Amino acid sequence: MAVKIIYFVHGTTTDNIEHKSTGWKSGELSEKGIQQSIDLKNQINLDEIDLVISSDLKRAIDSAEYIFKETKEILHDKRIRECNYGDLNGKDNSLVKYEEHINNKFPNGESLRDVEKRLRDFCNYLLENYNGKTIAIVAHKAPQLALDVITKNITWEQAIKQDWRKTKNWQPGWTYIIGK
Repeated sequence: MAVKIIYFVHGTTTDNIEHKSTGWKSGELSEKGIQQSIDLKNQINLDEIDLVISSDLKRAIDSAEYIFKETKEILHDKRIRECNYGDLNGKDNSLVKYEEHINNKFPNGESLRDVEKRLRDFCNYLLENYNGKTIAIVAHKAPQLALDVITKNITWEQAIKQDWRKTKNWQPGWTYIIGK
């Protein structure tokens, strides 16, 4: 049993431009984010994708629709939401320190381990329902890092350190295999 995931992060939001960590707030794509999503459609192989699942937060839904709505069915799933930063949802990026919240919950929010638990449940769901399929995921930073932890058998510290946002190593989709 195996499922291939091609992971896409939503386009740039107005909060990103304002250096805010949106967390569980809906978020709005900026003009740049809209254009990124439209451009991404031409950088990927749509034919290899069987189904698209986006986070249920607006910025991910909008990105998924700009990329896939003309060609693919799009489902929404709250398990692939961004980390709930609690009191820090929508606050300045400098206040949201992943390294400090691997095991410790954000005030009135969740920890990265909580996100990992959600993603493990989501991966099991994919294996049970979409074995042998290629699923496009449109979501956020913390769920992607959780997939790194789950599929690469690395620590959260390693995932955070190697994050493409820090290394400036963006690409048009990241591939993960679950259930080998």
